[in-house]
Amino acid sequence: MCKKMKVLVLSGWFPYPPDNGSKIRAFNLIRQMASRHEITLISFSDDLPGHSERKAFLRPYCRQVHIVPSIHFNPHRWRAILGALSLTPRFVIDTFSVEMQQAIEHLTKENDFDVLIALEGTAFYAKDIKGPLKVVDDLQLASWRDAFSGQLGLMARLRYGPAWWKFKRMVRQFVDAFDAYVVVSDREREHIEAVVPLALSKPSAVIPNGVDWGSYVGDFGAPRPESLVFSGALTFFANLWAMEFFLRDIHPLIKRKRPGVVLRITGKTTGVPLEKLPKRDGVIFTGYLDDIRPCIAQSWVSVVPLNIGGGTRLKILEAMALGTPVVSTSKGAEGLEVTPGEDILIADEPTEFADAVLRLLDDQALRAKLAAHGRRLVKERYSWETCAQKLEQLLCQVVEQRKGIE
Repeated sequence: MCKKMKVLVLSGWFPYPPDNGSKIRAFNLIRQMASRHEITLISFSDDLPGHSERKAFLRPYCRQVHIVPSIHFNPHRWRAILGALSLTPRFVIDTFSVEMQQAIEHLTKENDFDVLIALEGTAFYAKDIKGPLKVVDDLQLASWRDAFSGQLGLMARLRYGPAWWKFKRMVRQFVDAFDAYVVVSDREREHIEAVVPLALSKPSAVIPNGVDWGSYVGDFGAPRPESLVFSGALTFFANLWAMEFFLRDIHPLIKRKRPGVVLRITGKTTGVPLEKLPKRDGVIFTGYLDDIRPCIAQSWVSVVPLNIGGGTRLKILEAMALGTPVVSTSKGAEGLEVTPGEDILIADEPTEFADAVLRLLDDQALRAKLAAHGRRLVKERYSWETCAQKLEQLLCQVVEQRKGIE
């Protein structure tokens, strides 16, 4: 273990409350590292009126907390329209915050930070910062690659092609500008190394998402018969596409044999055209839940019909930690060290996916087996403590490398 370090963390999401994947990752990495290092946080936030109260929750872990108002992407804004002519993705151009850039520059000049960690959505602001060693966390290509390769028509591919090229170019810049990078799965690292040869020579680490095991131990209610759950805000395009696929192609096959099945879809739906989703009986949109654990724990099956994206799915880890059996596509479970048939069921075609769900609804012993094995897997391999230790090892590695050069 290396010496105590002064660490500046940049976050695209304010880490509290930890109620989506990005916030959960940010909060838990900060919380774990704070016991050994001095953390300063600068973060975007939507909820500026409540920032004082939310800052208080981070005071035990951060020496300082700075908040900058978020700017959300608006494709009709003039910056976004002009951004189409830029070599940088237009969503970056449109949402660029001068206030965030100036705040980072000021903090790094006024403080002798050992390391800067850029969490999701902030690497662009740090790429030209001088002084501290820089690590970019959760570097991704898979979601953009899948979005492009999934376009079948010529016009659609021509429309997505420039965005894919720009995103690859930006990732190359990040690998070049940062001293090390983090991915959440071996598969994601393979994608990056294939597109960015320089990545092969840069220090890196595979640090998956995790769970706070203690938060998933307790009585969250007994599972309800014939109940399915999909946990994930439909404001994220991968989740929306997953539910379109499930409701159109899979749900009718399940209902045909089990007409009493109820599916609960959790998470925010603000601005989502729900009327365009296939209309199905027994489908409930819960909206945002302050505590998602009871809804998952009280379900017989968690369905994860994702077909695009990358990373390690917190929705799967959360379900396993709560003892809820999971049926997922191969893409949904990509990056997780799972054994099909032992701690999860994997199916990609609609008929196979429906059959897997029906098997679990019919077989109490199989549900119990997957529940027990899934809980053990999460406890042994996916704790946030283990994830933070891997990040700390990478930080120590780049610090020692700089010492050797100096």
